[in-house]
Amino acid sequence: MVRNVSEQVEVRVAREDEFEQVVRLRWLWTTEREGAEAAGNEADYVPAAATWARAHQDSHIAHVAVLEKQVVGMAWLALAARVPKVGAIGRLSGDLQSCYVLPEHRNHGIGGRLVRAVLATAAERGVEHITVHTSPESVAMYARNGFAHEERLLYAEPARG
Repeated sequence: MVRNVSEQVEVRVAREDEFEQVVRLRWLWTTEREGAEAAGNEADYVPAAATWARAHQDSHIAHVAVLEKQVVGMAWLALAARVPKVGAIGRLSGDLQSCYVLPEHRNHGIGGRLVRAVLATAAERGVEHITVHTSPESVAMYARNGFAHEERLLYAEPARG
């Protein structure tokens, strides 16, 4: 009996030696959504972004979906310190960022597994809440995996001068 693709995929926190594969997915995502011109040169982006990922791995935790030693999906947990409150000096919030699965591996539950892995890591770290900024096409996937609309969460973009 052949297992489905999702069962063959390992979902976990990325290792440092996988950062080039992870950030390449971000480059591919930009190419897919905005075109090759917007993505720029892969050879420039990948090493610079991998260096950034290594320098920020305490605050930006990359999660990967790996199939046959290849990273086919990613999702990041960005951690931010919160203002202390009485009874809780060390507080954290999280933001799920850059959840992406290669097109040929979509619709097999891999994105949901990545989201659940990020939520598990957040729980282990004591994160109070997690936000996500998503495309309209992905709202249902996030809702199936623990996210809900929050009436009190507002969004603004700072004015650019």
